[in-house]
Amino acid sequence: MEDPTDRPGHPAGTSLPGRPARPARGTGLAVFNVAFAFWITMAGTTAPTPLYPLYGAEFGFSEFTVTVVFAVYALGVVLGLLVFGRLSDQIGRRPVLLAATLLSVCAALVFLLAQNVAVMLVGRVLSGLAAALVTGAATASLTERLGQHSRLKPATLALFANMGGLAGGTLLAGILADVAPAPLRTPWAVLLALTAVATLGVLLSGESSAHRPGFTWQLQPLHFPGEIRSDFLRSAMAAGAGFAVLGVLTSVTGLFLDTVLHENSRILTGAVVFIAFTCTAFGQLFVRVLKPGTALPLACLGMIGAAGLIATAMATGTLAPLVVGAMLCGLATGVALGHGIGVITTRGAPRHRGASVSTFFTILYTMLALPAIGVGVLIRETSLRPAGETFSAAVAALCLGVLLSLIRTGRGDRPT
Repeated sequence: MEDPTDRPGHPAGTSLPGRPARPARGTGLAVFNVAFAFWITMAGTTAPTPLYPLYGAEFGFSEFTVTVVFAVYALGVVLGLLVFGRLSDQIGRRPVLLAATLLSVCAALVFLLAQNVAVMLVGRVLSGLAAALVTGAATASLTERLGQHSRLKPATLALFANMGGLAGGTLLAGILADVAPAPLRTPWAVLLALTAVATLGVLLSGESSAHRPGFTWQLQPLHFPGEIRSDFLRSAMAAGAGFAVLGVLTSVTGLFLDTVLHENSRILTGAVVFIAFTCTAFGQLFVRVLKPGTALPLACLGMIGAAGLIATAMATGTLAPLVVGAMLCGLATGVALGHGIGVITTRGAPRHRGASVSTFFTILYTMLALPAIGVGVLIRETSLRPAGETFSAAVAALCLGVLLSLIRTGRGDRPT
């Protein structure tokens, strides 16, 4: 039977009197618009990475300040997850995606005009809030538009939009900083233009969610699922250790290359972080082919190896161990992250899955921020090399503790 809303004058997404509005289904252009908005928003969060040494010279701040500027972003993500974690479920995907891209536009504009550290901090908070909003809204929108039976899996597209943005932002900024004039302005001008295009694309795309009960103000409480508590915490600690390393790589790689190796190539800085985040994406895919029970032990072993390589790079002042360590860290982090999400979605209570995922990522982003500040304090008290070595030892010890816990309880062989 013909649907009256398909007749001329009744496009999809509108409704006849007495009938609920029907959400716009996925078209190729709408899917692209959402994925691109996801990608460019995440790209804006890592764009400052290769520029930190330039900002330090321009504004006269120390290595410690760099780690604080980075950590403020992660704290913005945590705040956004706790306060706005369910907003797209309440008011729809498109309004939240618009808010995220507009916040990203504002962040790029702030950095474009920044003249001091205080302004940079504002830009980082805006980036963190944008990332918190876009992650859930874009993932849900892609799932609704493509459907679970699509040849292109929504989870895979969301994964590469997310990690691809994190990887691409730092590489794009590094290339522009090296080859274009005004290295502290040109990357942000380009990102501003691309984010504005993404905002327009979201604006022109229809809503994908059929159920929108309306906004209610409620702080998202942390939820530690009792039925999988031990596996949940082990996964969070292992993935959190990886996030801590990614955070430190993102904040101080440019300083390491600049002050230890005397390499002032912003492209090289961007490439190291690009490798780490790209491998994180592939690690999340790799976990799907691992035998049950092997993912988390392998992730812990990988993180211990990555920590050793990064410590070697710091001790010897060489680039190769840093690059290989970044690759191994990314793969191990991706495996631990994929394992943790798999535990929650397959063994956790369905009614608490959303809250459990939000809590999981709140832990990860907290561990992304706080160790970076700790490293900054160590750098100020000692120097970059001993700070990096101490941090690497702490990461290895944490992952070794998780690994020993798995061996002691026999959970390493438990299917997930």
